[in-house]
Parts: sequence; C-alpha cells; structure tokens
Amino acid sequence: MKKSARDRIFETACELFYERGIRAVGVETIAAEAGATKMTLYRNFPSKDELVAACLREQARESWSWWDEVIAPHAGDPRRQLEALFEAFGQKTCGDTRGCALSNAAIELHEPDHPARGVAVDHKTEMRARIGDLCREAGAPDGTLADGLFLLLEGAYVARVTLGEDGPVRGLSAAARALMTCALDGAQPSRSSPRASRPA
Repeated sequence: MKKSARDRIFETACELFYERGIRAVGVETIAAEAGATKMTLYRNFPSKDELVAACLREQARESWSWWDEVIAPHAGDPRRQLEALFEAFGQKTCGDTRGCALSNAAIELHEPDHPARGVAVDHKTEMRARIGDLCREAGAPDGTLADGLFLLLEGAYVARVTLGEDGPVRGLSAAARALMTCALDGAQPSRSSPRASRPA
C-alpha cells in the first residue's frame, strides 16, 4: 500500500534529522526527498519545530517499547532486569550509528522553550526515574547506583559513536554488574568479615 504524504514526510524527516542534524536540514529538503511540497508539509505539521518534536516522540516511544521488551522476561527480579538492559544495549548495533537521537537533540537545541528539547529532556528524566525505581526495588540504599548506571548508559552512546562496537562499549555489561555488586552486595559487610565483629 502506498504511503500517505504525511507518512513519507514524517519518516524522511526522522531519518534526515538523525543522519545530518536538526539545524542542517530544512523543510525544503525534507519535502523534496519525501516527494511532497512545502505546502503539504505545513498542512500536516504546523512548523519544523513541531515536526522535530513529533520525530523525537516516536523515537521515545520506540525506546520504551524496546525497554519493556527487554525487562519483561525478568519480571519480579529488578536486579536481573537491570542486568538485562545493559546486556541488550551492549548487543544493540542497529540504529545507533550517530548516538542517541534524543541526547543529540538536547545538545543541538539549547533553547529551553523548544518543543523538541522538552521531549528529549522528559525522556531522559523518565529514563533516570525508571532506573532509579529498579535500583530501589533491588535494594539500593540511595540514588547513587541509579545515577551511576544512568551515566554509564549515556556514556556508552557516545563511546559507540567515537570508538565503535569494538571500543569500551564491549565492557558495558561488565561495568554495570560491577557497579551493582559494589552498591548492592557491598552495602552490608559479610558476617564472616573481620570488620563485622569487634574484639571483646
């Protein structure tokens, strides 16, 4: 079935914004590559800013769909869900050649009132909250582990872009496990540890 003009414009815009950058792509380019006109574009999207926001909302939706699919098999085991997220991200190679589209947008669109920047910030805020929820459910005493895992995940996006699949991203899962071991297993001293008892 032939795609509608709106769908062609939307898909083309999402691809171009990700591949070339938001500022570098104009509505004329989007319309031309989608086989449409500027008038058709503006009939479906009030402005370029709103088109960018729509693309990022779709990116966020796909991200949460992936997230839910990864953790679903480990329901009831928050620590294993965290491990699964980092394992899956470390193995995820398609679609991330230029990093995270939402992080890229937040950097490129520095205006606080830009609708697309709001989508990106909201997504990252929710990601931090979701990681925080899993860490608390796993027994983390405070938010230190959650923030550490969040920073690790965000850094992995950049490392993948700059140093490729054979760079530090290969150790992402091991690094996440190390943080969790330190925060969760190392939070309480072992009963057999000399530090756990005092001489009479």
